Amino acid sequence: MKPKVQVALDLTKIEKAIKIGTEAVKGGVDWIEAGTPLIKSEGVKAIKKLEEKFPEKKIIADMKTIDTGELETSLAAEAGADIISVLGHSDDKTIKEAVKASKKYDTKIISDLITVKEPYESVERLEKLGVDYIGIHTGIDQQKTGKSPMKELKPVLEKANVPIAIAGGLNAENSASAIKEGASIVIVGSAITQAKNPTKQAEKVVKNVRNAND
Repeated sequence: MKPKVQVALDLTKIEKAIKIGTEAVKGGVDWIEAGTPLIKSEGVKAIKKLEEKFPEKKIIADMKTIDTGELETSLAAEAGADIISVLGHSDDKTIKEAVKASKKYDTKIISDLITVKEPYESVERLEKLGVDYIGIHTGIDQQKTGKSPMKELKPVLEKANVPIAIAGGLNAENSASAIKEGASIVIVGSAITQAKNPTKQAEKVVKNVRNAND
């Protein structure tokens, strides 16, 4: 697949999320993510509002589901999500139910490997369970300890047959590096959302990603 740039709107107010999302779209981002804090603060209605504002973009619901796979996937899908996240730590049954619900609604599932000790060991299992994407993810708190998702990318890519997303402290420079390594989706949060000029930062990320394999 053609490399994608996803902006993670890890905010708490839908109005601000829409404002920054609009600026990021002007900068050329491909996909819009309703971040977990936004969904917890505003509810799944935040997904719906993003879908209404950006009908031409894929909307990712970062639900981080770890139980009630069918229910939570259905809630996000009914609100307008195109891709819904389920934690890689989840029980097989939870992931199967999420995949089942996603097929019903014609949506996709991404399995988030945040805090999984050896991410590459989960790839075969998750693919057999039917997920559409796998996400390598170093969380915000983990980043504070100096961890990065980049070192996990190559081992996961060597095992994977589905597209790989990567998130965790990404910016214009390391996003391009991730694409060169073989990632299909780079997920950029604060480098865009906390920038003085989100549009300009989004443009830099998108330009570097587009030129990464030239």
